[in-house]
Amino acid sequence: MREAQPLPIALSLPQPRPRAAVDKRVVFISALAILLALVAGYVAELLGALIALVTNLAFYGRLSFGHVSPASNSLGAWVIVIPAIGGLIVGLMARYGAKAIRGHGIPEAMEQVLLNRSRIAPRVTLLKPLSAAIAIGTGGPFGAEGPIIATGGALGSLLGQLIPTSAIERKTLLAAGAAAGMAATFGSPVSAVLLAIELLLFEYRPRSLIPVALAAASATSVRFALSGGAPAFAMPMLAPPSGSAVASYIAIGAVVGVASVLVTRAIYSVEDAFEKLPLHWMWWPALGGLVVGAVGLLAPRTLGVGYDNIEGMLSGALLPSAAASLCAFKFVSWAISLGSGTSGGTLAPLFTLGGGLGALLGAALVPLGVDPRMAALVGMASMFAGASRALLASVVFAFETTRQPIGLLPLLGGGAAAYLVSFLLMKNSIMTEKIARRGVRALGEYEADYLDRVRLTTYITRPLVSLRADDSPAQARQWLAEGGSTHQGFPVLDRDGCLIGVVSRRELLAGQAERVGALVQRRPVVVDEQQSLRDAADAMARERVGRLPIVERARPHHVLGIVTRSDLVEAHRERLAQHR
Repeated sequence: MREAQPLPIALSLPQPRPRAAVDKRVVFISALAILLALVAGYVAELLGALIALVTNLAFYGRLSFGHVSPASNSLGAWVIVIPAIGGLIVGLMARYGAKAIRGHGIPEAMEQVLLNRSRIAPRVTLLKPLSAAIAIGTGGPFGAEGPIIATGGALGSLLGQLIPTSAIERKTLLAAGAAAGMAATFGSPVSAVLLAIELLLFEYRPRSLIPVALAAASATSVRFALSGGAPAFAMPMLAPPSGSAVASYIAIGAVVGVASVLVTRAIYSVEDAFEKLPLHWMWWPALGGLVVGAVGLLAPRTLGVGYDNIEGMLSGALLPSAAASLCAFKFVSWAISLGSGTSGGTLAPLFTLGGGLGALLGAALVPLGVDPRMAALVGMASMFAGASRALLASVVFAFETTRQPIGLLPLLGGGAAAYLVSFLLMKNSIMTEKIARRGVRALGEYEADYLDRVRLTTYITRPLVSLRADDSPAQARQWLAEGGSTHQGFPVLDRDGCLIGVVSRRELLAGQAERVGALVQRRPVVVDEQQSLRDAADAMARERVGRLPIVERARPHHVLGIVTRSDLVEAHRERLAQHR
């Protein structure tokens, strides 16, 4: 006869560890994130200096780190060649260095998060900023923020590979580095955190939010120390909008949202066109560079980062008609250059396009109380919200970079309208289309885990069907044959009602033993009644079992009920029913 398990064994039944929102490990990752942010802040300054150096060498033939626009060059028709040379160098770096430097960085980072456990090759950390400096410095119509964000993310991934970390912690460091890069570029820490949440983290949890927020704040401090605390885009304080003006700004956001869909489709149509060329992809950036140079000959302001163009639209120094013309040329240059696979970003070009379109629409709606400068700001945020679907990041970014508190209401209305239009007209965003074509799903929807909200007390109201350890298997099999139960597993209790283990129907039918208790193969894994269905699901997956006894927390040898994989499916069925 099988003896009852001693009470100390019963009390030591393994249970899932309680999940803490924050623990000592979060403190450690936060410290790493701050260190990473300090480095990223200086890397952002270094990349800006490299872009300035390449610009001075390429367009003015001088050795200088002073920031200058390539639009003032006096090269004449020779300006067509400069971006092509830059594109050729980038193509060579991509082929013989790292192919991952191609593109604007964020989709590539998203892909590494989703498919490669947030591991980015170390050489990308060096080659991405260097290739971006060459591409932008030779006239590429990109902003520096995209490459800096990608470089910060690569630094975070590298740090997570050098130090023992989990895949989740490595993802947090990647997002922290990316947020630090954006914050160091624009002095916009809150929007940098929101961008990381909406595009890179794929979650909203204290474990990841805290390190990313600390990184963004630290990188912004570096920017303030090195460059001052002035807003990235100077803009005069505007008057509060009237009701008709707010409605107009929402309409402007909707129109810009349609434009964001067209822009996204155009970018990928250009990429598809390059894919059909009978040339190796290494040569494509050089071809795109020829177009950039030709457009730059006609419209010199399209060359380079163009932050001064954005500031001109927001301040009113650039007339709406001139802004619209600039945007048309900028779009052609940027779409072809980015589609060719060179190293560049999307944020600044999108802001430029949205700002120009918004200013033009605002000029037509002046009788309704619309200010073209505010319309440019709304257009800027709406274009990015529609194209990237990072709504909150877009709205807060426009506020942080201009310090225009009156703009929050128009920004929220216009950005939300563009966000709505984007979802109605486009399946994927400019950030996710590339990885979607590779079979990767990147969902931007976050909701609380339904299983985590269901307490296991729900499953102790059902009658408990158990077996006695001293019963013979033959008796149990006869009971099953007579329709005693349809369950696939049963808790096995000793004569005192203490849990010994769990026996499956298969083990019961095939087992050869004198007592049911002898069929128990392993110590049972249990959950207590205060835990959630998510805890039970985690334990099932970790221990590779299909059912768990539910016990009292104070008396873990006393069984109250049992939870099975079928209960998980039933819970999801209930979740679906709530949406109907």
